[in-house]
Amino acid sequence: MAGLHRVLAAADDLRAADSVIVIAGMEGALASVVGGLVETPVIAVPTSTGYGAALEGVTALLAMLTSCAAGLTVVNIDSGFGAALAAYRLTRRASRAQTGPAGEESPRTADTTTGAYR
Repeated sequence: MAGLHRVLAAADDLRAADSVIVIAGMEGALASVVGGLVETPVIAVPTSTGYGAALEGVTALLAMLTSCAAGLTVVNIDSGFGAALAAYRLTRRASRAQTGPAGEESPRTADTTTGAYR
């Protein structure tokens, strides 16, 4: 992966985010790197651009699907909208679990299956 120093320079910002969307082509290694640095959800988007054996995004897609970073969510090639919606849903679910229905702090917990509070 080219430019690891740029990722490491932004590591604190990445860790502070509620979720991270990683868009990468070529070998798609950026998703694994970021997935290993943060505890928040990481959504990986393979891109169809590249040269060599990029195969219009298939190489990056397969690399992201076989990532050693556990919990990585992978969307289809060039599906930035799908990644944004996944990030929204994951972040919304997490925030609902931390606050009550009206946004106030709540000692209740959300049932992850139904979304109902107990």
